[in-house]
Amino acid sequence: MSEIRTPVLVVGGGVAGLTAAAFLAWHGVGCVLIERHSDLLIHPRARGLTPRTMEIYRQLGVEDALRRVAYAGEGFVWRPVRARTLNDEEYGVPDEPFEDDGSASSPTSFGPVDQDKLEVVLRDRARELGADVRFATELISFEQNGAGVTARVVDHATGEHRTIRAGYLVAADGFHSPIRARLGIEADGPGTMFHTITAVIEADLSPATRGREVGTAYLDEPQPFTILMAHDAEGRRWVFGTGYDPDRDCPYDFTDERVTALVRAAAGLPDLKVGLCPQVPGTDLKVLSFPIGAHLARAYRDGRVFLAGDAAHAWPPTGGLGANAGIQDAHNLAWKLAEVHHGRAGEALLDSYDAERRPAGLLTMQQALARFGTRMGPAEAPPVIDYGAVSMGYRYVSSAVLGAEDGAPLRPAELDGRPGTRAPHRVLGDGRSTLDLYGRGFVLVAPDASWLGPALDAGLEAHEVPGTERALLVRPDGFVAWRGGDPADLAGALRAVRHVP
Repeated sequence: MSEIRTPVLVVGGGVAGLTAAAFLAWHGVGCVLIERHSDLLIHPRARGLTPRTMEIYRQLGVEDALRRVAYAGEGFVWRPVRARTLNDEEYGVPDEPFEDDGSASSPTSFGPVDQDKLEVVLRDRARELGADVRFATELISFEQNGAGVTARVVDHATGEHRTIRAGYLVAADGFHSPIRARLGIEADGPGTMFHTITAVIEADLSPATRGREVGTAYLDEPQPFTILMAHDAEGRRWVFGTGYDPDRDCPYDFTDERVTALVRAAAGLPDLKVGLCPQVPGTDLKVLSFPIGAHLARAYRDGRVFLAGDAAHAWPPTGGLGANAGIQDAHNLAWKLAEVHHGRAGEALLDSYDAERRPAGLLTMQQALARFGTRMGPAEAPPVIDYGAVSMGYRYVSSAVLGAEDGAPLRPAELDGRPGTRAPHRVLGDGRSTLDLYGRGFVLVAPDASWLGPALDAGLEAHEVPGTERALLVRPDGFVAWRGGDPADLAGALRAVRHVP
């Protein structure tokens, strides 16, 4: 049995795992990613990236690549509607506030990118940066101790069994997460609410839409919890989904003819011509099934194992918040593992991952359920708050932030440099955003030149930004770690945030 050694093992080749691998490699941390499937899925799943997520990928250097594979240009607005069928004379509009998604307070904007296209970009970028990404490779078992994690895997392409010894393991292994189950970490929330089958279809639905803009249609036919979601700008390719009972049916029972009948009922067009597209490269698999539900792991960390993405949390896709939260998990964790790996921070810094991302996950789960209520029922649901506050204005209160205050999430325009919030966007003299300064390490945004010497002594990159009232110590993820008024306090603040004596 061959053996591989790596600082970090990532299990799961979805969006969270690929983001983790790419950022770890970008930070100079060796990693191996394993994914049990033979290739990436063609199914789009998540359909959009919030401005905050686009800021993250801007750091990674893939913003332009994502714009090239987007299904719409900048300025695209996602339009959810409610109806009995897509052919109804009038559509209902969910009662949700969408005043500000964060674009006005960011150097970038919403990214209309399908998850399958995103994952190709991430896989290629991760490999370009040096990550070892392996498909058709499945985790069989793992053990951990104070020195690291020992995993046993099988390569399904060759049948070979291998041992991987890693310092840490990132579990991005999905909704049911065998790793979470193996650790015995329970989850809170309603759990699985229903099951859905989905298909990517080709059909001309213009006789039903009649020129009306439709992002996602939440429909009552052929049954509640049915959706038709636009998959191209021309309105010829759509994602269809509807609930099913796994005790009575399995995805293989949904033949082309059966799915066609369901799509015709949803569209309200009884003679509609429907074609189904394969969803996994090299196969004729046209129908996939997914559980729709909500859960939040009671802990995001167990020793040297960290949960990320759907392994840590899941909720209905209404609002498009799931993949974005998983991306932000990976982004938060990667720089902390890098700081510890490179000897710049103490091991205790890693405790802040759970302290920061779990409350953010709880907020997001509550808001996804609220949006599920306004779009698909039930009638009673938690109040929906501003989308930008959920996607960009969450706060971190942890030992990796000094002076953070708990409270309601902020609207993007309210982000003003408070510790624990995403640093404010300011346009610099050269046209860049202050957010473009962050990523590789801690950065000091200084109100005047008196801070530059102490910053240099502390080993910090520093930038004097006119109009800044107080100095901001900004973490690699773009969040404010400390806000101060005395340069003499800077070195101590940096040591405290890094958990260095």
